[in-house]
Amino acid sequence: MTKNEYDLKIEQLISWAKAYYVYDNPIASDEEYDLLARECLAFEQQNPQLSHPNSPNKRVGGFILDGFEKASHLSRMWSQEDVFNTQELEDWIKRAQKVNTNLEFYCEPKFDGASLNLIYENGLLKQAITRGDGSVGEDVTNNVKTIHSIPLQISELSLIEIRGEVVIKKADFEKINEERAKNGEALFANPRNAASGSLRQLDPSITAKRKLFFNVWGIGQNSLEHKKSSDKMNYIYSLGFVKPPLQTITSSVEGIEEIYHKIIASRDEIEMMLDGMVVKINDIETCEELGYTVKFPRWSCAYKFPAVEKTTIVKDIILQVGRTGIITPVASVEPTLIDGSTVSRATLHNFDEIERLDLRINDEVIIIKSGDIIPKITKVFTDRRKGTETLISRPTECPECNSELLDEGTQIKCQNLDCPSRVVNSIIYFASKNCMNIDGLGNKIVEILVREKKIYDILDLYSLKYEDLENLEGFKEKKINNLLNAIENTKGTQLHRIINALGIEHIGEVASKQICLEFGLDVINITYDSLVTLDGIGEQMALSFTEFMRVNRELVLKLIDIIQPIVEEKKEVMQNAFKGKTVVITGTMSVSRGDIKKMLEELGAKVSSSVSKKTDYVIYGEEAGSKYDKAIELGVTVLTEEEMNNMIS
Repeated sequence: MTKNEYDLKIEQLISWAKAYYVYDNPIASDEEYDLLARECLAFEQQNPQLSHPNSPNKRVGGFILDGFEKASHLSRMWSQEDVFNTQELEDWIKRAQKVNTNLEFYCEPKFDGASLNLIYENGLLKQAITRGDGSVGEDVTNNVKTIHSIPLQISELSLIEIRGEVVIKKADFEKINEERAKNGEALFANPRNAASGSLRQLDPSITAKRKLFFNVWGIGQNSLEHKKSSDKMNYIYSLGFVKPPLQTITSSVEGIEEIYHKIIASRDEIEMMLDGMVVKINDIETCEELGYTVKFPRWSCAYKFPAVEKTTIVKDIILQVGRTGIITPVASVEPTLIDGSTVSRATLHNFDEIERLDLRINDEVIIIKSGDIIPKITKVFTDRRKGTETLISRPTECPECNSELLDEGTQIKCQNLDCPSRVVNSIIYFASKNCMNIDGLGNKIVEILVREKKIYDILDLYSLKYEDLENLEGFKEKKINNLLNAIENTKGTQLHRIINALGIEHIGEVASKQICLEFGLDVINITYDSLVTLDGIGEQMALSFTEFMRVNRELVLKLIDIIQPIVEEKKEVMQNAFKGKTVVITGTMSVSRGDIKKMLEELGAKVSSSVSKKTDYVIYGEEAGSKYDKAIELGVTVLTEEEMNNMIS
């Protein structure tokens, strides 16, 4: 086969693959496709340097990955401002009209899937990155190369980011779940979860089997010179990306509403899940002038579909223990199909909400679901009760560890640090920089150590040995020694750092220091009455602290015995300008803010992280931001570093 013959055959193979994978309209039999693919593959294996960059043979999935590397977007991927009704839409438009009164809007369906950023350079797909936090995501390039609706080569040669949503068609979603059911695997809750899970497979060959589909919705960094978003996007579609249905350009609210309701009426006929419509201002110069808020562009919004309401029956209340010990009630309801997915649970937030709704087990209720919003109970049909309904009691014991719960009204919390649901988070917090500062003991390391049963609680950190870690994946000699040394270096630290590191509800660094200065090692035996008399320690703080020490007494005693902390003595502070004052520090100073904080605390000041009416001084340096603005707004005295030093001297 010559290079020209190969190029002709590969173009035919690409068209056949696109017809099958992208348009679900095969124009060749499986036998014909496989035969041509093998011919092309034979040429590619013999002449790898002549291989077509967009060959379907490159889309079967390569080697299995150990994990996903983090990768940065060239420009930020923003969230969308949500609007839910005509009034909110009109309010959004009025804000934009402050820049340009003659607006044109570019509208299209909003697909419900996993956001993806494609980076092309010199016409070739260079990198594919998940949205992540908008600045940094995961590199899923190997998996994305298996998606036939994503060209591996485009004719645009400049550096460009093309963004869209990876989705699974409804019919393909059903097939995947049928297959998973046969194999005894857990079913995906909805097509969006299936798309996200398929995109993040460590084995790209699994991704290749999942018929993922890519819908373009925008671009990031680019050097295109179009003046309208619609023209820019039409050019992107011409590069080989599929154009979404029902796109419209309009200049009025009435026009937006018309296409919005047209999309709602058509959503069942569209092959992929939708959760709303995107409205963009079409003129790019206006978009640039409008700019961005902290969270989203001012020139684009998501007009979300109305919530879908269904009636069902509450069968039980399940208690979930969060990572911080908060008990959250979840309603188990009769399975109900809502907006393409079967709902069997609904959020209740807390027990105050249960009381507000007057909810009982066996009650008939209305639940709503809107797009990716968790289903929620909005109404209880009290008039439909038949006498079989039972009251829901506030829990007094943790469902995970049976410890007595701390009931603060709105929040009910498990205080036991050994509770299986709390242990990972309690260790992560204990090791964090502002607590015990154990370098090398990050979130993932803690999760590995707990999962591998090397540690069960905070205390176990201090009995870790080299041989416990040497066979764990990713743990080399240097890493192990650094971690063990970092743990050892926490011994002899100040007592207040240990107390702060325990993560006691409502007790932060300032309160920990105050309590330890007052009571020393007797912190374990403090009574509620003696604690609540301290200036700044309220009833809720005192109750939380004493209950925590009662539940975790043995653990804290052992921890203190191992660490042998320094107990700082309370020093009588001479009268000065900052004694007893509440101070906030913001901006860049000539010395570190940590040094200034320590100095002010030695002078008897309380250094807070937020500005309120109770703040006495805000000390500011260069690039002071919102805290300075709030101080001015509230009339709080602001001081430069020089003014602070003058007051001290």
